[in-house]
Amino acid sequence: MEWYEATAFLIGGLMVLMLFGMPVAVAFLIINMAGVMVLMGGIGGIEQLLTNATAAVTSFTLAPVPLFLIMGELLFHSGLAIGVFNALDKCFGGVRGRLAYLTVGGGTIFATLSGSSMANTAMLGSTLMPDMLNRGYKKYIVMGPIIATGGLAMIIPPSSLAVLLGSLARIDVGALLIAGLIPGLVLAMLYVGTIWLMIRIDPEAAPGYTPETHSLQEVLGGLIRDVLPMALVIFAVVGLILLGWATPTESAACGTAAVAILALLYRRLSMEVIVKSLRGSVKVSAMMLMIILGSTTFSQILAFSGASQGLIAFATSFDLSAYAMLLAMLIVLIILGMFMDQLSIMMLTLPIFIPLVVLYEFDTVWFGIVMLLALELSLATPPFGLLLFVMLGVAPRGTTMKEVVYASVPFILCTLVLIGLLAAVPDLALWLPSVMR
Repeated sequence: MEWYEATAFLIGGLMVLMLFGMPVAVAFLIINMAGVMVLMGGIGGIEQLLTNATAAVTSFTLAPVPLFLIMGELLFHSGLAIGVFNALDKCFGGVRGRLAYLTVGGGTIFATLSGSSMANTAMLGSTLMPDMLNRGYKKYIVMGPIIATGGLAMIIPPSSLAVLLGSLARIDVGALLIAGLIPGLVLAMLYVGTIWLMIRIDPEAAPGYTPETHSLQEVLGGLIRDVLPMALVIFAVVGLILLGWATPTESAACGTAAVAILALLYRRLSMEVIVKSLRGSVKVSAMMLMIILGSTTFSQILAFSGASQGLIAFATSFDLSAYAMLLAMLIVLIILGMFMDQLSIMMLTLPIFIPLVVLYEFDTVWFGIVMLLALELSLATPPFGLLLFVMLGVAPRGTTMKEVVYASVPFILCTLVLIGLLAAVPDLALWLPSVMR
């Protein structure tokens, strides 16, 4: 079978199964079995497939994923995250649109604590959106910042998707986690600037009102009680990696322990909280590992059939410049993001993209951050961006998908601007990893 026939059979078959609504993990399993039977010699190939699949999901580099998920779930279910928002709310005073700015500020802090874009968006939507709408904020300036800031958890450490990307692409996971910190903060500042501009253009989008006044003692008390202790969690996750004192797995364990200790000290750690947190993290972890199991073996079948090498040779035959090739890869990621989830996109594209990245001499850590940004972008792109549906789920009855998409567009442009900045100034992503080394 020629490489293009194998490509059409494997990738085309996978896309057809997904379009029919089949779960991603099941679609990968079916196409893998078919690929093995057709391309790898039947039963003998299945035995090799099982051996490779076992090795893929027992990799130690995947250990931080469930730990980061448990950490985010504990923060959410214990109410520690809500305390951060309440304390920050007292600091903004009478600033016009203060709740929109609070969404970005508090969401950025929570992104550094949770590692889950879905959890970030769901928490921001369920806690801030009702109050903002009751105060007269227009829907687009409520939903836009929530969707955008929810996606920050994909790039700001700890990011469970960054761990998966590093593991699958053979990129230094610690360096990749740290590299996302500065671009994530720059993106948060771009969001703040976008909100300011939106309010200047449409002052009625964020009503002016006199908020409840708080004394300096109340403000400082809230910051010391609810925000300052979170520095312990951030240090446990980011600081220990940056100082070289812990691996990503060890820092994930330390961060989870730090959240559990804080919840215990605040008397918010009950058996109900523990059970809910474990249940939520187990569901997501199992889903991720099933997709990894299927997609890792899928990439091996692609390589065995010659499809990977053929696609690479085909892509390089156009004699494109390095950045033209990067642009082509980004376009592929964004288009796939309109129809597929982020894990599936990674599994489908990494076997082809990483050899091209090496061939064109891009820094793999830098490319990892650019890819995470493109995947974050795909979370908010219609028609199937995952965060669009999460936002629609927590929005008031009667909210349409058109309204959600309209709200997300200005913040999608912010992500595109940041990708351009990273292309022009790679040190935005590479400076901290170089310090860590």
